[in-house]
Amino acid sequence: MRKLLLIALFLTSATIFAQGTITGTVVDSDMNAPLPGATVVVAGTNNGTTTDFDGKFSLNVAAATGRIEISFIGFDRKSVNFNVAGGQTQNLGNIVLNTNADALAEVVITGVADLAKDRQTPVAVSTIRAAEIQEKLGSQEFPEILNNTPSIYATKQGGGFGDARINIRGFDTNNSAVMINGVPINDMENGQVYWSNWAGLSDVASAIQVQRGLGSSKLAVSSVGGTINVVTRSADRAEGGFVNVTGGNDAYLKTVASYNTGLMEGGFSTTLLLSQTRGDGYVDGTEFQGYNYYLGFGYRPNETHDFQFTVTGAPQWHNQRSRSSSIEVYQQYSDNGDPNIKYNENWGFRNGEEFSFTRNFYHKPIMSLNWDYKINNVSTLSSSFYASFGRGGGTGEIGTINGRRQFALPRTQDGLIRVDDIIRYNSGQAVPDFGNTANPEGQRTLTNSLYLNQGNRDRSSANGITRRASINSHNWFGVLSNLSNKLTDNLTLDVGIDLRTYKGIHYRRVNDLLGGDAYLQTDNINNDPNPVFRETYDADPNFWVFGDIDAEEKIDYYNDGLVRWAGTFGQLEYVGDEISAFFQGSISNQGFQRIEYFGELEGNQETDWENILGGNIKGGINWNIDDMHNLYANAGYYSKQPLFDAVFINFGNTLNPALQNEQVVGTEIGYGFRSSFLSANVNLYRTSWADRFESVGAVFNAETPEEIRGTANLYGITQVHTGFELDFTGRISDNFNLRGMMSIGNWEYKDDVEANYFDNNQTPILDENGNPQTAILALDGVKVGDAAQFTASLGGEYDFLNGLKLDANYRFVDKLYADFDPTDALDADNFEALELPSFGLADAGASYRLNLGNSSVNFRVNVNNVFDTMYISEADTNILASSGDATYDGINVDNRVYFGFGRTWNAGLTYNF
Repeated sequence: MRKLLLIALFLTSATIFAQGTITGTVVDSDMNAPLPGATVVVAGTNNGTTTDFDGKFSLNVAAATGRIEISFIGFDRKSVNFNVAGGQTQNLGNIVLNTNADALAEVVITGVADLAKDRQTPVAVSTIRAAEIQEKLGSQEFPEILNNTPSIYATKQGGGFGDARINIRGFDTNNSAVMINGVPINDMENGQVYWSNWAGLSDVASAIQVQRGLGSSKLAVSSVGGTINVVTRSADRAEGGFVNVTGGNDAYLKTVASYNTGLMEGGFSTTLLLSQTRGDGYVDGTEFQGYNYYLGFGYRPNETHDFQFTVTGAPQWHNQRSRSSSIEVYQQYSDNGDPNIKYNENWGFRNGEEFSFTRNFYHKPIMSLNWDYKINNVSTLSSSFYASFGRGGGTGEIGTINGRRQFALPRTQDGLIRVDDIIRYNSGQAVPDFGNTANPEGQRTLTNSLYLNQGNRDRSSANGITRRASINSHNWFGVLSNLSNKLTDNLTLDVGIDLRTYKGIHYRRVNDLLGGDAYLQTDNINNDPNPVFRETYDADPNFWVFGDIDAEEKIDYYNDGLVRWAGTFGQLEYVGDEISAFFQGSISNQGFQRIEYFGELEGNQETDWENILGGNIKGGINWNIDDMHNLYANAGYYSKQPLFDAVFINFGNTLNPALQNEQVVGTEIGYGFRSSFLSANVNLYRTSWADRFESVGAVFNAETPEEIRGTANLYGITQVHTGFELDFTGRISDNFNLRGMMSIGNWEYKDDVEANYFDNNQTPILDENGNPQTAILALDGVKVGDAAQFTASLGGEYDFLNGLKLDANYRFVDKLYADFDPTDALDADNFEALELPSFGLADAGASYRLNLGNSSVNFRVNVNNVFDTMYISEADTNILASSGDATYDGINVDNRVYFGFGRTWNAGLTYNF
């Protein structure tokens, strides 16, 4: 009762002191359309609100006169005076915000980020704002929010939590840069981005900007396909927060809570966000659980200095479908003859509970300190100091049972792994259809070995299966600093440095003995004095990432990869009323070193540092013909250092004898149109990527007594990607908006490729004359696989009265080719890539917003793949159908593929305060 009285007194006092109410509508200058989610704050206070789906706001104010400040990501901040003397309500009418990417700095951390500006920066760019991310992502993977962007293809791959992947103009993230506030996060060894490590980005992102092509980033980053820059919230946003709960199919449940203090006395500010996500997974056997935290501290002591410190991380574990199955297998384990698209061959039940042989676990916190120093009216220094500590890896099986690996053992009638039987076998019990028992004399066995009392360390006699964990940890430190000097009113010179150091730590350890007594280590040539390992280690993420790993018992392999990066960059930019242009150049030295602990004797384990120079030069020009039309063009050249595995090849300390930089040349022209009812962009591009090296697994003399398994090293790979892109947004009426895109690509290999062959011991395979065996792969003119070369989408949203909004989108995908192994082209007269069936997907959603004074409640529901369309999202093999072959939708059923998700749904409730 006392609490109720206090609440009543509080509400009464708020009413007494309120002087009046101000209302209005915030409008986008480009489209003359309302801006939902814009922030409206009374200047000098923490009293604020946000606009609804119609761009409208209502705010009670305590003072009779004053001014409000309106801000929205990607737009200039605007101040408007008000006067509500006598407790009146004042309607300020339409408040128009002008588009300006520079305004990102007002509400988000930008640091050294190079954000493209509409009708100024001459690159192909798309920006997705926080409101769309929070509304439409739902239970989808973070990259999928970009699927309606031209030339982007994102899939869930195996279907595990965070296992999504993304391609830009046909290039994966190994060769496209992903950044957070301008700081690159691509792995410094292999260039990959593991989205499960960044599962919380959707919660903290204020915007995602995709620059396709070489882009405007001043850094010498790997932007062959483009750059994805995720811009996060800053600590000095207006005071307030939100709580969200989202549920969905397959027991999906996500909870998020966030609070911002706003800018407090003394210039301090704080942002805190915590979330948890868990579920069973759409694909069978892909249960998951993840967390996310984001902590931001801001300090603005004066107009000269601004400090923003952030730390964010997403510790998680998730069971995976790490290997695609053949279409025939999907059909085999189906009830109706159609493929069972949820089938997963990597799991089974252990004592009645889900147990997966492939489980990913990781925690990768990243900390950064951004410092903006306004030296004077013409010079500004922006610096970012960052560190990342990754700990974790993924599990899998190691060993055999009577010569058969786990996936080749008899399964249940549902196609699941018989985990309990593997445990019985490993513990010495008889499992008749697994073959001879492991201990015919009744002795206790050692997993992956014979008996302890025999002292036999010959792995060829191993008999047992263990779940091991492949650990891929790292320590990463970096500094980015940019000095900007305004030479004239129109001309700006930027110079800066990019320094990074990285240590990747790679080994395996025993996770689960599965009924065995111990694991017998036979892989370290330095003769481990105690090769019998009984220690096991959990497959859960370490919240404390600073623990000592030296004492862990390591098996199978153990090596470190070290990368050092020192770069400098510069840019000269001209911005006039009609013409804007930039010219950039950068140079960097990348140093590589490898330390092999198991495969090399002590004293010979470290390679020398291999230092490689690289860099880029690029420029562009934009012409604003008038207020409606603009033209732009850009071109650039990259001398790109190869990835780590192309420097030291064949999984050892061998230096690539044909080491050379990759050569990238990109050109692009574009046209933009802006009016009160239509915004559209059209562009044409060409990207040439030459002198690539790749090492792939291969089988030689297949299905013969001379069959050899090993690797093929491919030299001089060249790809040429050309294409056309269109995107538009149209305002049909005050309540109805339409948006769409279309991208047409022609991505092909150019010229044939030479391959050198090695067996699994990294020994060159010799021909009949005793010379190293080589071959020419007939790849000239073959389509590049793994991403759709034609995509199109059309969607619309209709705003009803009283805060209700409905939206729908249809996306069509065609010219999608298999991610084939280049060695498939060996001895092929007319090799061609397997083209997968086209497909179209419809998504729909509804939102409702209820305003409660200075707070609000939002409800959102999404339905993805509304019509439950069955489609193949990617293929890992390239088997063409011949006459008489069994096929599914025209595809040979022997092909290993991933099917996309069927119909899924999620619904969320958010309270904003």
